Amino acid sequence: MHRLYANDDISVFWDSDKCFHAKKCVTGCPEAFDITRKPWINIDNAPTAKVWQAVSECPSGALTCTYNHDVTVKYDENGCCSTAFCDDKLIGKCEYEAASDGWVIYHTEVDPEYGGRGIAKRLVYAIVEQADRNGVKVIPTCSYARKVLNGN
Repeated sequence: MHRLYANDDISVFWDSDKCFHAKKCVTGCPEAFDITRKPWINIDNAPTAKVWQAVSECPSGALTCTYNHDVTVKYDENGCCSTAFCDDKLIGKCEYEAASDGWVIYHTEVDPEYGGRGIAKRLVYAIVEQADRNGVKVIPTCSYARKVLNGN
């Protein structure tokens, strides 16, 4: 399972397949990471710096984060995509198509001017999270989505 937790400042990514529950996050920032709560991550409950520090100490790499840099990511069900905007400018898109065996992510692209900021990862996670909520399997054929989701 892949989850994205975002606020205006940061996006925190959680990959349950990598998580071996070392509890560094829970002890490092119990306000944001509480395994007795659902969802267990609420990054609005603690200062950004404290959340960032706890995430940076994750020994498995199950938790990662990026600053949002005033970029908004939205899931578009009708367009079968997620989009990234800086102000009103479209700067990124991740596209999928619904197939009989799941959602096939076939393309992810971010304007080169905005590269290296974690935007593409946010785009992929936005689709993966919606697929999971709908009980649909994700099939990453896009090389970037495959790398993010499978580590390849």
